[in-house]
Amino acid sequence: MDAYPIRLELPVAWGDLDAFGHVNNTKYFRWFESARMAYFERIGISPERPKEAGPILATTTCEFLAPVAYPATIVVGVRVARVGNTSLGMEHEIAKEGIVVARGSTVVVWFDYQRGEKVRIPDTLREAIADLG
Repeated sequence: MDAYPIRLELPVAWGDLDAFGHVNNTKYFRWFESARMAYFERIGISPERPKEAGPILATTTCEFLAPVAYPATIVVGVRVARVGNTSLGMEHEIAKEGIVVARGSTVVVWFDYQRGEKVRIPDTLREAIADLG
C-alpha cells in the first residue's frame, strides 16, 4: 500500500454481505469511490457538484482476488497512474490484513457540465497531482 498516496481504513459492515456470506461485488466499487473522493478532496476538487468543469466517471473495473467476509477491516488505496489531456487513469487496491483482495482501475474525464463535453485538465490540477505523488 505504500505506493498509494491516499489510503482509507474502512470497516466491513454486516449489511455489506450477500447471500453467499461474502462482501457483495458492488461494495468494492463504493470503496473505490470513497478513496477516489478522498484523493480529489486532497488535491482541491470540491465534493460539491461542479458549476462548470469537474470530474465525471468514464469507466471502472475490478479484479476480485479473494473474498472478504464479516467481521473485517479493509484498507483501500488510490493513486493517479496516468494524466492525459482530458482524463485521469486511476488505480485502486484493497487489502485485508496486508493481503491484496482486489485491484481496480478507473478513468475519470474532466467534463464541462454546461457545454456537455470533455475539456483539458487544468494545469493547477496537474500540479496538485504531481505534488501528491
